[in-house]
Amino acid sequence: MHRHEDGTIHTDHSGYGTAGQRVEVLEAIFAENDRLASANRADFDAVGVRVVNLMSSPGAGKTMLLQQALRRLTGHVRVGIVEGDIETSLDADRLDGLGAAITLVNTGRGFGGECHLDAPMVRSALPRLPLADLDLIVVENVGNLVCPAEFSVGEHARAMVYSVTEGEEKPLKYPVMFRSVDLVVINKIDLLPYLDFDLDLFLHNLRQVNPAVSTLKVSARTGIGVDAWCSWLTDEVRRRPEAPRTPPGARRSHDTGSRGALAHPPPRGRPRD
Repeated sequence: MHRHEDGTIHTDHSGYGTAGQRVEVLEAIFAENDRLASANRADFDAVGVRVVNLMSSPGAGKTMLLQQALRRLTGHVRVGIVEGDIETSLDADRLDGLGAAITLVNTGRGFGGECHLDAPMVRSALPRLPLADLDLIVVENVGNLVCPAEFSVGEHARAMVYSVTEGEEKPLKYPVMFRSVDLVVINKIDLLPYLDFDLDLFLHNLRQVNPAVSTLKVSARTGIGVDAWCSWLTDEVRRRPEAPRTPPGARRSHDTGSRGALAHPPPRGRPRD
């Protein structure tokens, strides 16, 4: 069961004879998600904050790439992070102390252990972020190469981190993710001399499913290409809607360098509007 890019719901192929019931339920889930994604987007636009949905498979390097970016952007761009994981605060802890306001969403606590973040989950995190004090929010989605691409969270742009250790064929095997993003960050290029990875073939396969996508070649471990990643994020900030901004020197009491109460109150079920 899945939704196509034109919004239609694929019918049941299982032979269980329940296709009509399943489609009806799935349509309701997607409709509710899309409604709350629009509400999230309206809230972001109202305060002039730009939102990037960052996705990847597990271990591709999203968190390390964010660590590198935060070290460079602190003092220039006011960043918030919505950190999504099924369990643990390990990735949120890695980003702590780098100048960002961080809020954690564990999908295993009240959200059924979902393998992605959706609009209701992100909406539950927003009261724990100082939205009016931020220029950019990065939603670090749960590591998964399939499901996160199917759910809008109200973002303005989508990026994915792809590791060269994953092979050249993945855009063809998992086209929904690659087709849905504006940017593919090709990470771990420092490993290319030690792999049989064919970068040209990967780029060819990528263009087959998303001819207009932008790409960056980086190594989050060594810092190669990270400045270009930061420039892409900064360009996204420049596209944000104009809204009254809080001057950098007039922060509220919850400074963006500390998570404290902002980060860890576990969600208690999906919020309702």
